[in-house]
Amino acid sequence: MFRKNLILIIAIFATFIIFSCKWEKNKNTKITLVMAEVNPPETIAGRTDQFFKEKVEELSGGKIEIDLQCSGILGDNVTVRNLITKPGSTIQIARQSVAGFVSMGCKKYALLSIPFTFSNREHFWKFASSETAQKLLDEPREKGLNIIGLYYGEEGFRHLFATKKVSSIKDLEGLTMRVTTDKALQAIAENLKMKQKKVNFADLYAAFSTGQVDVADQPLTNFLPNHFEEVAPNIILDSHQLGIMETVITTECWDSLSESQQKILRAAGKLASEYCRKISEEDEYEVLKNIKNAGVTVVQVDDITPWQKALENFIKESAADDMELYQEILSYATK
Repeated sequence: MFRKNLILIIAIFATFIIFSCKWEKNKNTKITLVMAEVNPPETIAGRTDQFFKEKVEELSGGKIEIDLQCSGILGDNVTVRNLITKPGSTIQIARQSVAGFVSMGCKKYALLSIPFTFSNREHFWKFASSETAQKLLDEPREKGLNIIGLYYGEEGFRHLFATKKVSSIKDLEGLTMRVTTDKALQAIAENLKMKQKKVNFADLYAAFSTGQVDVADQPLTNFLPNHFEEVAPNIILDSHQLGIMETVITTECWDSLSESQQKILRAAGKLASEYCRKISEEDEYEVLKNIKNAGVTVVQVDDITPWQKALENFIKESAADDMELYQEILSYATK
């Protein structure tokens, strides 16, 4: 009897040793997570990704490596989004525009694309660090999309630019605006009494050159690199939308990580958000100076009220399904 008990004790102890060694091995094993970015590394998005990569590797002591692939090497945003939302993705982390998930059923995200939602950057970043923002980060997983949001970023406000000087809403009437499938952009054109023309971004310069469009919108950081000052040298700073980014991770990957590894990714994401805010503000200031030096006419909008009033019905309709949440987002403007 003693002999049997001794054998049992030895077997249990050996099993404990085996699993302990296995746990220690897994704990110290280096893991590599693939991260996709459609923009070049020198852009705001690319630099924010690189900062996130460095912080993850620093905070993990090199135990978590981020294999960052920029410039669309792993596919455009749609391709990457379709891949990461399906099981077995070879990409674990991706930086995406929040608008991209609206078409996939994330209705809360649509609230962030409503024109004139954010009055300034401070408003957005107060929201981004709030419990309200976390509700949106969690929405893709709730919708069964196999992803969860890690952190926010932004590329600056989008403004209108045109072939002729635009000093007010009245100057836009009758002009042709370049639109996409984005309903908010279409609503801006419609409610500001412009004609609409769907044009791929790659063809936008040519569309201006040939007179197909008179007006388009972009963040200031995209203006000079695409040589728009040559064909549409007039900007009005209406700040109708903020170019909001979100970095997401697949739920398969997230659930496979330990609690301490998850904390490292969250902490690195928080630092990356703060870094993004800093460089976005700095870049926009420098870019605006360069745009003016390039001979572009820049008009400041002192009173945005007429613009908001023109889009009042669209704004109400867009927020109607979740007005309480939308009011929460707006409330951070005064907190």
